Amino acid sequence: MAHQKLSRQDTPSVENAPGALLAALRGTYATPALVVGVGILAAAVLVLSGTAEAVLLSLLSLLAVGGAFLLFGLWSGALHFGERAAGDDLARTAADTLIDGVQITAPDGSVVYRNGALAAMLVRRAGGNATLEEVFAQETDAARAYFRLNRAAERGEAREEEFYFRAGLANSAGGRWLRVSVQPAPGSEQEPAAPLGKRTLWHVCDVTRDRMREIETVSSLEATIGFYDGLPQGLFAVRPDGRLAHVNATLVQWLGLKMEPGRAPVLSDILPADGIALVRAVARGGAGASTRLDLDLLREDGSTFPAELICRGNGPRGVISVLVLDRNAETYRSGQQAYTDEARLARQAETAPFGIATVASDGQIITQNPAFMRMFAMEGRTLPTRLGDLTFGDGDTALVLEKALARASSGRTTPAPIEITFGSKREHARRLYIHPLGAGGERAAKGPQGAILYVLDVSEQKALELKFAQSHKMEAVGQLAGGVAHDFNNVLTAIIGFSDLLLQTHRPTDRAYGDIMNIKSSANRAASLVSQLLAFSRRQTLHPQVMELGEALTDLAPLINRSLGETIELKIQPGRDLWYVKADKSQLTQVVINFAVNARDAMPGGGSLTIRTKNISERESLKLSGLGVVAGEYVLIEVEDTGTGIPADIIGKIFEPFFTTKEVGKGTGLGLSTVYGIVKQTGGYIYADSVVGKGTTFRVYLPRHVVTKEELAALKEGPKKEATRDLTGTGRVLLVEDEDAVRNFAARALARQGYEVLEAASGLEALEVMEREEGRIDLVVSDVIMPEMDGPTMLKEMRKTRPDLKIIFVSGYSDDAFKKSLDENEVYAFLPKPFTLPQIAAKVKEQLGR
Repeated sequence: MAHQKLSRQDTPSVENAPGALLAALRGTYATPALVVGVGILAAAVLVLSGTAEAVLLSLLSLLAVGGAFLLFGLWSGALHFGERAAGDDLARTAADTLIDGVQITAPDGSVVYRNGALAAMLVRRAGGNATLEEVFAQETDAARAYFRLNRAAERGEAREEEFYFRAGLANSAGGRWLRVSVQPAPGSEQEPAAPLGKRTLWHVCDVTRDRMREIETVSSLEATIGFYDGLPQGLFAVRPDGRLAHVNATLVQWLGLKMEPGRAPVLSDILPADGIALVRAVARGGAGASTRLDLDLLREDGSTFPAELICRGNGPRGVISVLVLDRNAETYRSGQQAYTDEARLARQAETAPFGIATVASDGQIITQNPAFMRMFAMEGRTLPTRLGDLTFGDGDTALVLEKALARASSGRTTPAPIEITFGSKREHARRLYIHPLGAGGERAAKGPQGAILYVLDVSEQKALELKFAQSHKMEAVGQLAGGVAHDFNNVLTAIIGFSDLLLQTHRPTDRAYGDIMNIKSSANRAASLVSQLLAFSRRQTLHPQVMELGEALTDLAPLINRSLGETIELKIQPGRDLWYVKADKSQLTQVVINFAVNARDAMPGGGSLTIRTKNISERESLKLSGLGVVAGEYVLIEVEDTGTGIPADIIGKIFEPFFTTKEVGKGTGLGLSTVYGIVKQTGGYIYADSVVGKGTTFRVYLPRHVVTKEELAALKEGPKKEATRDLTGTGRVLLVEDEDAVRNFAARALARQGYEVLEAASGLEALEVMEREEGRIDLVVSDVIMPEMDGPTMLKEMRKTRPDLKIIFVSGYSDDAFKKSLDENEVYAFLPKPFTLPQIAAKVKEQLGR
């Protein structure tokens, strides 16, 4: 029975007694003969010390113990009979049959094992084979690669190198491409004393055939590309994502394209949007189908290049191959007989901005110009081939078209155009005119011959009609809200003003002091609501200032975080080198806070709110023309949440006043309408995109403000702190106000500050007071909207006798509402309603300067 030596992986551990025992057993040579010998030795000892019966019993006990020990060793795997030796032989045989070179080296670099393939690769020398180091030392690149591999082997790391070996190998002439790798290898069963993992497995693979095949493939591809580049026609291929897989040199030269390194050109670089839709529609026709299109390509300098495109879809891969012919070339024009009347007529039809198509009496579309194709290559569909395809499954419209076609085929005209709408929201509208083909007599002789269709895209017209109706409705609501707000401001001015007067006569310890404060607080809340109404109607008073949005949002972050709560993460991502804008900072704060509050309500379980800012160049703004954005430079504020989203049937109403989806008592419906008014009054644009279940994104575009040197210097200085001022003064003030309560409060407030106040209830009465006092008035404080004569008209009359008169206009609207009524160089001050006692006193003090 063969002896068996155990593996080094099972080295005994002091921490595990049973494991140590098994390992000790595995580290010795144990056989049944050894056990029997031990038993005989023990029996001999007993014979010398006892009786024969005792000797026999002891011997049997030892044999029983030895048998149990042997069975336990076999069961635990401590004892084997010849398996490992057979496994090692099998592994060696398998390695010797490999076509790749393999060798195992010891920690000192000596070769423990080398298979036949590697031995054949190495050049023989006297007494044996050369080592890898000796072979690779012949060339610099190979020697460097071997050095890096050997260092990795010393560190016990895996590494791979690939290089070209010009000297060649013993079994192959000429230069060879080699891939050599090293990795740690475990010790051999025959050498358990060697440390585990210190041996290194070397793998040498000849990859010359693979590299030559790649070189041949690349060379063939380069030859093919060179052939396409040399064609006298343009050629390009489009991937499904819109990127251009290839553009030949001819087309690059025609269009003057500048191929930027690191950026793949896209279809929108050479085709307008409607042309892109048309080419994609051609691709949806399937593999093998070719379609000719007359389209104008875009040159790099912005001019157009008249071309004929022959498009062919390549089926499942989605790649579109396009051959481009120059319509200006003499060869093209002669082939197309461009100088005939028929060719000129065909050219006019091809370049017409409206759709033209001919239809057979059975509804088959015979010809169609590019405009016609573009108008109906929508909704991911292929180009229409029958008249019924134009209805997109609308049975009623299809029936109307069939009747109109039958009428036109019989020689009669259709009395009225046919409207076709399609799209997920019926946003696309087309107007069809159907006329007979040929003369009536000719038609009667030959029978039905079909009709000719003229199609107009009226989508924009329909959208403008809807926008006008919506705008008219919003304007009416805005006028109502503005009128209510103006009248309400007069009431609030009186409430807040008289509260200020009462607070001056009561101490904080008085019982009535708290009641007066509650009255004033409620009036201020009402004033905030009125401010929202004025913001919606775009008649509020703004105090614009030059600001950098990145800094403003960073300063606003703590306030936004308090509005969001702890379960929502706020991310502010300011753009680089943001342009300046000019806006009311407090109103802009209201806009952002409103977005944050709405996002919080849309994320009851938590989420994230991301606020981004970036510059929008004039070229980028052109892409927004479909949304109504005027071309220019803007700064974008993008607010994105991960909330529940807004359904498609609701998102179009979110900016309407008093519209809310919140429960009763949790929203006034003025939040987003106020935001809309603030943005519009600032000269910007606001839009919302939403996906139910994923979130909502609001985008605000504010016009860029080019700062002057003075404004830049003021920005660097920062805001100035205003010192506490004495609001008392002297002078004669004429107070003109048609609301008695407001006039009484203002008169008492100014009188308390030391001014002599003269009162008038209208513009006419103010002129009488001015005449009576012979112009001895230092300042006029006047309302704007009054019966009989408004404030601007009154001022023009007063200027006739007092051109240097100072005036303060007071109004619930912004000063833009009446500025047009004044002379161009008119100088005046403005105080918005509602105002407090300190505010009117400070404004009068500022104007009189005493």
